[in-house]
Amino acid sequence: MKSIEEKILKEGIVIGDDILKVDSFVNHRIDTSFVLDVCKYFASEFNNIDKVVTIETSGLAYAVVTAIELGNVPVVFAKKSKSKIVDENNVYKALIKSFTRGTTTEVTIDKRFLNKDERILIVDDFLAEGNAAKGLIDLCEQAGAKVVGFATVIDKAFQGGREYLESRNIKLVSGASIKRFENGKVIF
Repeated sequence: MKSIEEKILKEGIVIGDDILKVDSFVNHRIDTSFVLDVCKYFASEFNNIDKVVTIETSGLAYAVVTAIELGNVPVVFAKKSKSKIVDENNVYKALIKSFTRGTTTEVTIDKRFLNKDERILIVDDFLAEGNAAKGLIDLCEQAGAKVVGFATVIDKAFQGGREYLESRNIKLVSGASIKRFENGKVIF
């Protein structure tokens, strides 16, 4: 989407050669009209989706609005923190490494909320190395659900996540795809 590219160029900050800071409109302060535009685009690219899956927290806004645009399908999100009300024997589990934090976290989804043969769209704010994608796909496959698509606001195509999804024949829709960073500038 040209509008996302323009917003990235105007408000994004390149850090080093692999991080794009877009906290002014994507994942700290959320520009709601931006979210609506992006999610309408995501929804227009998919049909027959049973559930939208994401990981807490930055992907939640995009997942919820996309689900509404898809006809009010349910949203399920992988939890990063443990809770006393969650039965550890009744959850799907996966380990996910955070690219920006450099930590690995066990995430869970309650087995009641993912079902065999459901068509799943995963929605997230960023796709970099594909670690969140791999973990969320793993959770869905544990349930016997089929991931039919991955929608992301920004795809850093040079970091391997895109290749992973393509190797799995999972349709990728991104609002903006970044080829590389060059001298502190974003190259689409």
